[in-house]
Amino acid sequence: MRSLLCVLASLIAGAAFAQQPLKIRVAYVVPVANWASLIFEKPGLARHQGKSYTFEAVHFQGTPQMITALANNELEIADLAFASLAIAVQNAGMDDLRVIADEFQDGVEGYYTDEFFVLKDSAVKTVRDLKGKVVATNVAGSAVDIIMRAMLRKNGLDDRKEVNTIETAFPNMKPTLLSKKADVIPGVIPFSFDPELRAATRVLFTQKEVVGRTQMIVWAARAGVIQKNRAAMVDFMEDTIRAVRWYLDAANHKEAVEIAARVSKRPAAAFDKWLFTKNGQNGDYYRDPDMKPDLKALQANIDLQHELGLVKATIDVAKHAELGIIEEAAKRLK
Repeated sequence: MRSLLCVLASLIAGAAFAQQPLKIRVAYVVPVANWASLIFEKPGLARHQGKSYTFEAVHFQGTPQMITALANNELEIADLAFASLAIAVQNAGMDDLRVIADEFQDGVEGYYTDEFFVLKDSAVKTVRDLKGKVVATNVAGSAVDIIMRAMLRKNGLDDRKEVNTIETAFPNMKPTLLSKKADVIPGVIPFSFDPELRAATRVLFTQKEVVGRTQMIVWAARAGVIQKNRAAMVDFMEDTIRAVRWYLDAANHKEAVEIAARVSKRPAAAFDKWLFTKNGQNGDYYRDPDMKPDLKALQANIDLQHELGLVKATIDVAKHAELGIIEEAAKRLK
């Protein structure tokens, strides 16, 4: 009898353990700009949370730390720039890494594209005028760094020999340019909307002029995590897509801005005119309402990375994509 009771207790404990919600840890770098930082701040959108999964937004300083966390099973979903995907697959040996969703895209008609600024009174009138000058980048091999190098080469300049490159964080780009420590800087949202920066500068070129459409940021997970926890992952993506659509709905703009202000601890005025809007260079990046990434653009972006010698080989994006989860989740919401 005691043996039977032990078996029953073991079975009950095992069933309870099996029913524990999956912990889904999602990376982000920039508050508000990255979905994970605010996605479920609006109550009622995460209908499966606490049932099939629990959610945790995890802040990282950059992609290298995310890749390490993925490798150590300390993160379920990484928030990777296209420039990091091939590096993770090749350098970190993550052949099982899969693109599962979109974060945002650059160069989509009617939406914002990154700008590269020079001072209004700068002698740099064309890209060719950057020969012998100082260009700023956030980090070598990053997405904006690749775009800068591609534009230099497009204009006949050797990006390694004919310009001097310095690295500085995005929040420090404005003082770097205004103090003339660099002759050109990349501008990304939200920093490119700084009124002081706008008043003192002009745009030398845009990212769209260089490469057209860019799949800037993707969500990526390891194949094993997806296969083992597919049902919970679909539930999570259903809730996430529901939230994305809520934020993108113009009817919710005021509340979305208030949430952004609270999350970032910045005034609402810093977000009101552009956040989640389609307003050209005065609006936001394109964010797909079904979180569907542009794999064609992503392939072109990684091919360019290889052409510039920043990765030893390109990768077949189609083999590193698993869009079934978001497709199933989106169908539930129709």
